[in-house]
Amino acid sequence: MNPQALRQRFAGQVHLPGEPGYDENRRSLNPAVDARPAVIVEAANTTDVRTALVTSRALDVPFSVQATGHGTHTANDGGILVRTGGLATALVDPDRRIARVGAGTRWGAVLAAAAPFGLAPLSGSSPDVGVTGYTLGGGVGWLGRRHGFAADSVVRAEVVTADGRTVTASADRNPDLFWALRGGGGNFGVVTALEFRLYPVARVFAGAAYFAADNAAETLAWYRDWAATAPDELSTAALLRRMPDSPEVPEAVRGRRVVMIKAMYAGDADQARCLLRPLWNAAGPVLHDDMRTMRYADAAMGGTPARYLDLFPTLPDPVLRVLAGAHEDGLASTVEIRHWGGAMAAPGADAGPVGHRDMPFSVIVDASVPALTSALRPYGSGASFLNFLADPGRTASAYTPANLRRLRSVKAAYDPDNVFRTGHNITPDVHPAARLAAR
Repeated sequence: MNPQALRQRFAGQVHLPGEPGYDENRRSLNPAVDARPAVIVEAANTTDVRTALVTSRALDVPFSVQATGHGTHTANDGGILVRTGGLATALVDPDRRIARVGAGTRWGAVLAAAAPFGLAPLSGSSPDVGVTGYTLGGGVGWLGRRHGFAADSVVRAEVVTADGRTVTASADRNPDLFWALRGGGGNFGVVTALEFRLYPVARVFAGAAYFAADNAAETLAWYRDWAATAPDELSTAALLRRMPDSPEVPEAVRGRRVVMIKAMYAGDADQARCLLRPLWNAAGPVLHDDMRTMRYADAAMGGTPARYLDLFPTLPDPVLRVLAGAHEDGLASTVEIRHWGGAMAAPGADAGPVGHRDMPFSVIVDASVPALTSALRPYGSGASFLNFLADPGRTASAYTPANLRRLRSVKAAYDPDNVFRTGHNITPDVHPAARLAAR
């Protein structure tokens, strides 16, 4: 296709290989993905998205969408890549407690728009993450135990489907598509606008406390047992960390191995301290404590890079000893145990396909250690939340078998040719009746 004719199809900028802006726009945040698309379109509107999709189908080349690049795990080589950063709007209706965002919106914009009304979205650990990809993947955040997965709060989506239509998905319009979008990732269309509920959370008590790691396994056991008593308003994680020996790290923990307890409480600071006190007493003297009351919009809690990840139904002592040993031996600089459950494990009857809601713990290690993986395998579930997965080969592990079957049927109805196949792909059910059954 003639480059000039191609450009005339779009309101947004078009970048071809070798041109200024091409390398900048093709990159994701995953250094392992070195995509070389034939065309990059910076969408200026929904029409640009639809045109790019129709063009990719006519040329029979791969099609993919990228907002911030946090969820990009598969390279688009030789195809059309749509960048949605130009579709970055965040509108808040404080009376209905609803936010409406464009496809390229980041959580920081929603936090800023909602905070003046004392409202909060179910955002993740970083304000720089894109709202749409995070939410379609389920969305696990620090208010999840109180209010559920971000996907559970979606009320409406505007979607460009594989056949080029623009449709609305909600509880009463295309309900099968609406179900699949809320946890099924980007398999069913390009979501150009999303509406979701906000919650009355203006301020939280949040931060971290640090303890010596001399008895790490015992401290983790205390954490495991204590977590079973935590109310839904309190979300926590226990980390084994090797702190950097650098000036920006508090002197009390600089260069040390520590047990770090991260917590966020959607309530009063005194009540939070009361709830956390038994754990603090068990962990030993506090080396450093930066817990404080703050706006929810300012509570960026950070995350751990996942080289090993699994969900655990329980955390028996052998698991904790293996994790503590790997950290003490220097095989991993960070080990994180996160406590889930609460509202995440109690979905409504119309909830989407987010899987493994009954798993109370996740374990993340920032290093790939075969011996550690082998030692933990008998105790883990082998499952994951979709947002946590970096390996597209493990997509099925994010769903229950029943939900995966239903997702494949919906895929057959809305994308039978598997146009939306980059990333965490769910293949369509090839059975001819699947298309009708899903609709």
